[in-house]
Amino acid sequence: MPRFHDLTVTDIRKTTRDAVVVTLAPANGAAKTFDFVQGQYLTFRRLIDGQEIRRSYSICAGRDDGILQVGIKRVEGGAFSTFANDVLRPGDVLEAMPPAGAFHTPLDPTRTRNYLGFAGGSGITPVLSILRTVLASEPHSTFSLVYANRGVSSIMFREDLEDLKNRYLDRFTMIHVLESNAQEIELFTGRIDAAKLDGLFRYWLDPASIDLAFICGPEPMMLTIADGLKRHGLTEQQIKFELFTAAQPGRLPQRVSDAATAAGSDLVRLEVRLDGAVHHIEMSRQESVLDALLGQSLDAPYACRAGVCSTCRCRVVEGEVEMAANHALEDYEVSRGYALSCQSYPISDKLVVDYDR
Repeated sequence: MPRFHDLTVTDIRKTTRDAVVVTLAPANGAAKTFDFVQGQYLTFRRLIDGQEIRRSYSICAGRDDGILQVGIKRVEGGAFSTFANDVLRPGDVLEAMPPAGAFHTPLDPTRTRNYLGFAGGSGITPVLSILRTVLASEPHSTFSLVYANRGVSSIMFREDLEDLKNRYLDRFTMIHVLESNAQEIELFTGRIDAAKLDGLFRYWLDPASIDLAFICGPEPMMLTIADGLKRHGLTEQQIKFELFTAAQPGRLPQRVSDAATAAGSDLVRLEVRLDGAVHHIEMSRQESVLDALLGQSLDAPYACRAGVCSTCRCRVVEGEVEMAANHALEDYEVSRGYALSCQSYPISDKLVVDYDR
């Protein structure tokens, strides 16, 4: 199971007033551990004011750039993002898990494909990694990017994107959609909604030519774009998305099964396989698997605790759980028994989960 490793901060630069790009170097011989696939993220751990904070941030570098970088945008009230923007300095050491995430597709230098990316705000971070890698690794493929922001001043990686546009004039097309700054083309001003998508597909983008689309941004925007892509002919298999936040950050109202209520029992026997060891505990049906493990001081992996990042993924070997939210696992993963332990509540009397598979 993935564990935390030391990363040394080698450089920090501002990409907007409220966002930084952090360059990292694996320490203690862990370089190979941090080989990444475009679109993946790192989960960091830090003690801030005596409290352990875990946050996940997407890698923005291309796979073949020979560098490890993440983009961190300040979130109002965000402990880690504020620390990264205001306090973090070159030479500091951060703890991080190895790269994770499935927001990518295998690349083949012999293929000719047309990719489409939609990003909102800091959702550009993993899309930039994918964009850089596609343009470098598939010389016959093209990439069109629609990037939505509040205004010009909030555009992360603006210079990086312009450099890519100049380098790949015939293969990279970029459209900025700005909420608060009027542009020459009216279609590029405002929020991305169904009508704006229809206009983009009518005048600027040919949905029939798109082989694969990547979407990363706030959930409402992402769902609107996914619906628009489907209306214009793309299948679910052609659309990959990643949320950087969830509209439902906590647990949905849960029910205790009628059988359990009738029996007057709220307890479940939980067997957990973690780091090669097997643990037996009793847990309540009213707590998530992850909360039960952390309550027993077991070092189970987690980050967002909102069903977004998949760091807490485990496999249900026996028994059954109900997931309150799932923004990270694909349908095929769920069908194979995988679950997000931060969102999984037992609905069977015995539950066996495995973090090591």
